[in-house]
Amino acid sequence: MNKKVIFRILMALAVYGVFVLLVVNFYDDNPANMKWEDREAFNRQYIAKLKLDSFTFEQAIENLGSPDITEAKKVGETNYQVMFYRTQHMKSDGITTQEECTPLLFSNGLLTAIGNVAYEQFKSL
Repeated sequence: MNKKVIFRILMALAVYGVFVLLVVNFYDDNPANMKWEDREAFNRQYIAKLKLDSFTFEQAIENLGSPDITEAKKVGETNYQVMFYRTQHMKSDGITTQEECTPLLFSNGLLTAIGNVAYEQFKSL
């Protein structure tokens, strides 16, 4: 190959490298900025990896964003909060319902249950 072709290939690789660095450093991959389809997929994948008693309320807000629906109550000295994150589309009506969400139950800020059992536990408190 001649020097011109090699130079152009190297320049293209350099421009691509700069583009990748800019995207990695400046693109805000925040769930609040995602399309609803992407956010559902993100929520499903993220929630599937959660471990009980090692995930906090603050981490949920930081990593998943604001919940679509939330409920809270205090029983004795314990604060309970159930947060619903949209994970499955059911009806195109512009309204997010509990049936379209996965509930996460937090007890004093620590994750104690995931899924339908979380909301059942919350209601029975």
